[in-house]
Amino acid sequence: MTVVKVAILGFGTVGQGIYNILKDKREHFKTTLGVDIEVAKILVRNCSKQRDKIDAALLTDNMEDVLAVGGLDVVFEAIVGDEPAYSYLDQAIEKGINIVTANKVMFAKFGLTLQQKAAKYNVRVGYEATTAGGVPVIKTMENILRVNDVQHIQGILNGTSNYILTQMRTEGMSFEKALKAAQDLGYAEANPFDDVSGHDPFNKLMILSALAFGKQPRWSDVEVVGISEITLQQVKEADAIGKRYRHIAEVAIDETGVIRAKVGPELIGQEHPLYAIDGVNNAVALDTNFIGTLTLVGPGAGMYPTASVMIEDYADMLVKKSALVTV
Repeated sequence: MTVVKVAILGFGTVGQGIYNILKDKREHFKTTLGVDIEVAKILVRNCSKQRDKIDAALLTDNMEDVLAVGGLDVVFEAIVGDEPAYSYLDQAIEKGINIVTANKVMFAKFGLTLQQKAAKYNVRVGYEATTAGGVPVIKTMENILRVNDVQHIQGILNGTSNYILTQMRTEGMSFEKALKAAQDLGYAEANPFDDVSGHDPFNKLMILSALAFGKQPRWSDVEVVGISEITLQQVKEADAIGKRYRHIAEVAIDETGVIRAKVGPELIGQEHPLYAIDGVNNAVALDTNFIGTLTLVGPGAGMYPTASVMIEDYADMLVKKSALVTV
């Protein structure tokens, strides 16, 4: 049985989810993937913090310790912010280590750079978890783009804002009360600015743009509007005529190759592909030249949806590697 060594960068909610799945499913992966996956290092900010059921020898606060692990095959990156996450992944690629990330802020800025460098060093990059959580939009788009062109993308890319708008419509809550409910349930952070302002879906939209079109619009040209100005009265009036407010991130390319994007609340009717998407769900509607419009729906965030997607990315790498060896 081949042993593959992995490391986890960041041990917050998602990092812990990765660790738990790898531990709980270790025997399962031996059977399904033909490998024994061993967590060799976990990068944390504070090694002295008490962590139940975690071998202290696995913990380090120094990336050099991670890179020094012999035979390290992949790093799972679940750090907040663009730095030091980008620098860590850049170093890992130079060491010939595969990378899997959930970091949308970092990948929106540096994703194309990391992918180009990974190609140079013959390593793989997994980034499904950066966009729409448990919705397999990245892999689906990669498959579609082998044959189709994607001309237009619309998405509900933030579960918190979608939950708030849903509660306002279905429960008659004000924006403030719906936000508080989202925070109480753990859907929204104590500081929910990125979610309700549109900055979170903006980063995800830039990642989708890079995948679909090979480039992004100039960031300063993208209008980004949040949902905090939508009133309960507006939501009620819309509902009375069969329409709903959705916070939609949208990007399209025209026949001249110009990309235009925007993020903001839109009032939509039943004919719209995102009309029925309620609660914390995310959804992405792709307009293609041969398939037509394809809509993907699923949970947008959380410990296990995100961690599961990251491990699925790595499983895909292992399967492809095994196929190459077999050939």
